[in-house]
Amino acid sequence: MKLKNKVTVITGGNSGIGFGIAKAFQREGAVGAIVGRKQQTLDRSTKELGDNFIGINADVTKMEDLERIFRETSTKFGKIDSVVVNAGGAVEGVEMGSVAVIGEAEYDHYMNLNLKSVYFSVQKALPYMKDGGTIVLIGSIAGHRAFPGQSTYAAAKAAVISFARGFSLDLLDRNIRVNVVSPGTIDTPVFDKFLSAEHVEHVKNLWTNLIPIGRIGQPSDIGQVAVFLASDESSFVVGTEIIADGGALNITVLK
Repeated sequence: MKLKNKVTVITGGNSGIGFGIAKAFQREGAVGAIVGRKQQTLDRSTKELGDNFIGINADVTKMEDLERIFRETSTKFGKIDSVVVNAGGAVEGVEMGSVAVIGEAEYDHYMNLNLKSVYFSVQKALPYMKDGGTIVLIGSIAGHRAFPGQSTYAAAKAAVISFARGFSLDLLDRNIRVNVVSPGTIDTPVFDKFLSAEHVEHVKNLWTNLIPIGRIGQPSDIGQVAVFLASDESSFVVGTEIIADGGALNITVLK
């Protein structure tokens, strides 16, 4: 029970990596809120998490929604101990692509979700957080390596990794630790959103072949890292990044 009675907010906590984090936190005794935009998914996820978690339907790219998230959580559970800024990733209905073709509208969508919302999620949370709390940002190995058509997304994630350092320095006087987890390829519903059913397994296998340990990651893998960073076990870990990618970024296996 590493997080027993710790009040937490997990943005994008209703599915994928975020829900994996929420389940890991729940198992360790945390209480609090998960945030998402799809009410049906929120309802299903909060039911699975049990009575100690509420679902808040909100859009993290809207300032008034961010304010409401932390106000409602604090009103119900008290001051917040930890925030996991997970919401981000691919924007449904918005194209990823080369700098030669992606215009201002697409650029703004990706930056608003993957960078601007991160900054303001942290800022809006601070008045409701305890001194000595923790903030866990979710980055990506895309912040370190170029992938086709992901320049804008990757730039946002590189900035999120930098935020962990800058925010930690900003918040030293409150003893709030900020760190970032950068996942590699994780088995989430994003595959089903952007690929036809007959192509999902093929694409997953392609990614798996790039991962030295020989398997695709699971949301629970990221959940356990986030638990560590939110717990007292990581009290000497500040302003840094943990890469959880099965070795894909730093290890090359010759086959």
